Amino acid sequence: MSGIVWIWVEVGMSADDVMGVALGSGSEIAVAGSWVVTCCGWYSVCWKCHHSRIEMSAQVSLSCERIERYLGEEEERVHALRGVSLEIETGTVHAVVGPSGCGKSSLLYILGLLDTPDAGHVAIETEAVSHLSDDELAQKRNKFIGFIFQFHFLMEDFTAEENVMIPMRKLGQLSDAQMRDRSADLLDGVGLGDKLRRPSRHLSGGEQQRVAIARALANDPRVILADEPTGNLDTANSERAFELLQNLVHQRDKALLLATHNPAIAEACDWVHEMKDGRIIDSQLRGTRSSIS
Repeated sequence: MSGIVWIWVEVGMSADDVMGVALGSGSEIAVAGSWVVTCCGWYSVCWKCHHSRIEMSAQVSLSCERIERYLGEEEERVHALRGVSLEIETGTVHAVVGPSGCGKSSLLYILGLLDTPDAGHVAIETEAVSHLSDDELAQKRNKFIGFIFQFHFLMEDFTAEENVMIPMRKLGQLSDAQMRDRSADLLDGVGLGDKLRRPSRHLSGGEQQRVAIARALANDPRVILADEPTGNLDTANSERAFELLQNLVHQRDKALLLATHNPAIAEACDWVHEMKDGRIIDSQLRGTRSSIS
């Protein structure tokens, strides 16, 4: 028997303390090992039953802490992000919602190592990466993070297969034959196995976005970041694209963070984080609610 529960933990809590919180939530959990919490927040507790003993663990794929970001100069200087902290765990889908200009895209670009914060830090799993050089950040980004944008940004004269191969060529770890095989597998996974060699300009909008999803998975990233990935799609294609991403996360142990204005998509995510004026003002676990002042 197995499952997931969510509990709030504080810095300095021991394994025994966490077990007490879990038991108080009505979950029959025994904690294996000895450790101390180093970051407060909501944690997903994955548990598996072995006879009468249940072990627990939580794996964070991507996190940021106390992120500050200013954009513009002098009179036009904007405080885009104000002390934002967030953890994205393996196997979970997170949505960031809020009005235009609230900081959603700025947060995604910093988490995706496309931009650097003015204060605070970003970590991939347990490794802090904010201090790395531009070349080192590019290598981390290409290996561990997949991006999907509102506009697909495909090379119009490239085939679907060639577009998906672009990140693999940049990483440089596979032979040409291996890249073509992986590209074919990924495109088949998004329902485009019969259109490998069709130029992207000859694909429909929904098909182009599915190619973009396959391209985001090219290097088998741990985390997928999506900025309004269904914004240019009709309802049917929006639902199909999101369900595809959702299934990939749960079946392949990925993590997904997406910015969206679509309330139906946000409601279907595991977590919803509401932003306003550069802050996360509320975080909602599906079925519960946690207000953040």
